[in-house]
Amino acid sequence: MERNASGGEAGRPAGREALFAFLDSLGVATTTVEHPPVFTVAEARRLRGAIPGGHCKSLFLKDRKGGLWLVVADEARRVELGALSRFLAAPRFSFGKPDLLLAALGVAPGAVTPFALINDRAERRVSVVLDAEMMRRPRLNYHPLDNRATTTIAAAGLRAFIAACGHVPYSVDFSKLAAGDGRNGNPDRR
Repeated sequence: MERNASGGEAGRPAGREALFAFLDSLGVATTTVEHPPVFTVAEARRLRGAIPGGHCKSLFLKDRKGGLWLVVADEARRVELGALSRFLAAPRFSFGKPDLLLAALGVAPGAVTPFALINDRAERRVSVVLDAEMMRRPRLNYHPLDNRATTTIAAAGLRAFIAACGHVPYSVDFSKLAAGDGRNGNPDRR
C-alpha cells in the first residue's frame, strides 16, 4: 500500500495510528483517554472526566487573502479575531469552511487539533498560532485527529511535534493582545 508524506494512505490524511507512530518516532510520550464524541468545549468539560493538564481549543481560520491559520489556545481563552488579525498583520479572519479544513488539515469540524499539522507537513499551508500562557503549562490536551478521545502531551513534546511538521508557530500572549502587545518575551515568528 502506497503511503503519502504524512503517513496516511496515498490521497488520504493520516489517522490516529499514523499520528501516534510519528509521535513515537520523535520520542514524544502521550497518553490517550477514549470518550464519547464531543463537539464543543462545554461538551468536553462534561465528558472528559478528570484528565489532568490544560484543556485547549483549536480554531481553523481563513484570512481575507486566503491565508490559513490554526489558533491553539486554552479552552477558557477569549480569542478576539479582530485584534489577532491586526497583531499578525493578516487581513480580517473568518472561520474556515469544513471542506477547506478537511483539505488543509485532514480533519472534520469538532476534531480541529494541532495534531492535524501531521497532514500539512508537505505543503505547510497553515500558519500556527499558540497561546503563550497555554504553552507554559506542563501538560496539554488535544483530540488525536478525532473527537472521540483526548491525548495528553507535554508542552515540550507539542513544540517538538510542530517543528517536526515543518511549522514555526507564532507565540501570542492573548491577555495583552487587546492592549496592542501580544508578543511574549521571545516570540517565534516566521
